[in-house]
Amino acid sequence: MSIIILIIACVVVAYLLGSIPTAIWYGEAYFGVDVRKHGSGNAGATNTFRVLGKRAGTVVLLIDAIKGWLATSLALMMYYGHLIDWSECQNLKLLFGFMAVFGHIFPIFSKFKGGKGVATLLGMVMSVHPEAALVCMVIFFLVFLWFNYVSLGAIIASLAFPVLLLLKTFGPENTLVIIFGFLLFGMIVVTHRKNIVKLFRGQENKMFLRPKKA
Repeated sequence: MSIIILIIACVVVAYLLGSIPTAIWYGEAYFGVDVRKHGSGNAGATNTFRVLGKRAGTVVLLIDAIKGWLATSLALMMYYGHLIDWSECQNLKLLFGFMAVFGHIFPIFSKFKGGKGVATLLGMVMSVHPEAALVCMVIFFLVFLWFNYVSLGAIIASLAFPVLLLLKTFGPENTLVIIFGFLLFGMIVVTHRKNIVKLFRGQENKMFLRPKKA
């Protein structure tokens, strides 16, 4: 098998991994509920938390993140198989990770209507740059705990990733990774455009780690 054919095959596999509609399949299998018909109508981890509870939401979040990590790590398999060098591995990580996020947003298994890509993007970033990913996770939780808006935390954390790299927080960085980070931030903004409008209008739904006292 030529390297080009292998890369194309990995692109397809990455997209299919991202396309797994975890929230839909998990909700239907264990609760008999289609999360798209409740809450925000979104097939992602946040709406699963809202509709099915913390345990179900956590399961969906973890699986969606693993999808992104596995898809991105296909490049590592090629690298350790001595099929590509490290520079090519880094570039293919971005390609495969993007396809997983794209698959999560436009999944072939659920009529191309999926989630907003945040959890899968997290898994991708964990594979591409673990240090930056951990800092972004901290930023997300701080914003979420302070404002109680998941969408706001996701948007700010996704912006923090390329900004941290641009500022060379962890040392010299691959310019392509920085550019790609800003592109992915743009994708998150697009998938959260309705949430952004609601935030400005003060109509965005809040989430709380603990139920509010009556």
